[in-house]
Amino acid sequence: MIDSKLIEGLSEQFTRLLQNQPDLPGQAMMQEQVRSLLQSTFSRMDLVTREEFDAQQAVLARTRDRLEQLEQQLSVLEKQINAKD
Repeated sequence: MIDSKLIEGLSEQFTRLLQNQPDLPGQAMMQEQVRSLLQSTFSRMDLVTREEFDAQQAVLARTRDRLEQLEQQLSVLEKQINAKD
């Protein structure tokens, strides 16, 4: 799932925007609502971290390499069988 640091970072950016307007009523409540909105939006998006993505990409690359090896082995075996016929 998405890292809570990202949500905190976005929330901090929003807070910095509001700091220029310290007299806004309900500012703290609005910040909490934005944080809650960000969390729920990201959870519905089913995002993964960069580390999870990189790990899955490495697994896919290894799987692709292994599949290519097996295809080559199968081709050699098929040629051997056809040569015997």
